[in-house]
Amino acid sequence: MAREFVKRGHELHVFCPKLDEPERVQAEFGIQLHEFTGWRMGRYARFRNLKYVLYPAALERLVRREASRTPYDVLVSQHTISAVAAGRLRRPLKQPVVLNFLDYLTGFMETWPAWVMPKPALRVLNRYEMSLPRRFEVDGVMTVSDPLADRFVATGYPRDRVRAIQYGYDPSLFRMDTSRRVVGALPVVIMHGSFDQHHLGPIARDAVCGVAQARPGVRFRFVGRETDGLKRFAAEVRARVPGIRLELTGFIPYAEVGRELASATVGLVPYEESNGTHCAFVAKAVEYLGCGLGVASTPLENLQRYFHDEPGIRFGGFDGKSLASVILSWLDMADAERDRIGHASSRRVQRELSWETVARNAAEFVEHTVRRATAGGVG
Repeated sequence: MAREFVKRGHELHVFCPKLDEPERVQAEFGIQLHEFTGWRMGRYARFRNLKYVLYPAALERLVRREASRTPYDVLVSQHTISAVAAGRLRRPLKQPVVLNFLDYLTGFMETWPAWVMPKPALRVLNRYEMSLPRRFEVDGVMTVSDPLADRFVATGYPRDRVRAIQYGYDPSLFRMDTSRRVVGALPVVIMHGSFDQHHLGPIARDAVCGVAQARPGVRFRFVGRETDGLKRFAAEVRARVPGIRLELTGFIPYAEVGRELASATVGLVPYEESNGTHCAFVAKAVEYLGCGLGVASTPLENLQRYFHDEPGIRFGGFDGKSLASVILSWLDMADAERDRIGHASSRRVQRELSWETVARNAAEFVEHTVRRATAGGVG
């Protein structure tokens, strides 16, 4: 999106947590960075949830200070946390605001243990997140999926101000490459990601164990940082199926993840059911398809809706037994047939979901929203 806005002749100022190489990033993307340095942010930072609660107010102060020096024409938030700050700034700055919801953040918390996220508190957070567009009377909303767009409309926010832009991927990093496979090698079921609380639950555990018991030669590869959740998961499946071929790669730079996928057989999306997972456009599913893998997934609403006619992705139920059956169906398929499906799937996502396409749709929506808001006046 940064490249797309700059390409269209816009001056882009990005407010964000501190980066490792800010000068290089500014030069590469042609943008102006405004870094928040009050405390360390990030998915793996200590006291992450508390910092997320405090961050919007700190971000709002940072934007206010810079806006007094450089008046902006539009504020575009990325994700729910920054949406709070952007929404609160709409009236004082008297500029259009577009909120981009990359997922339904509090919806993922529905599968967290009650001692981590009490249900009464979660209901309050759910309502607050869904109320943001109406609460702040923002000018436009972008969402990662049609189901998430529908949920915002259900709160009373106007349908004509919502655009589902989906989620994309980089075809140069995630592409089908059969040369990376080793003839005669054992099949690999792979999953990559951040391995947060909601990624590896009973469904994933039961599915992996079921496949391992039915096909002892199958390797299961988990690509990503060894979080506490992943370590617990590995201990549980090893206790249930001694000798299971489990591979934990640890952290691998994002640009190299595609190489791991290219040598695999089946991509796994074993998410438990929640509003968060139903509204997500699961990035790993798109990247698996880009690499030509067969995808085995639980029946997430958005994936089922978008890929309802896609042979490259098959859905089980919200239980490990049925998901294991889907994985086994891919493993039982002849290599040539699986590759035929994989090539077609890879071409489709490259055509429809490359970052270039997604970013262009987003930029067009933001420009349209600014024209409409400017014509009508911002209160």
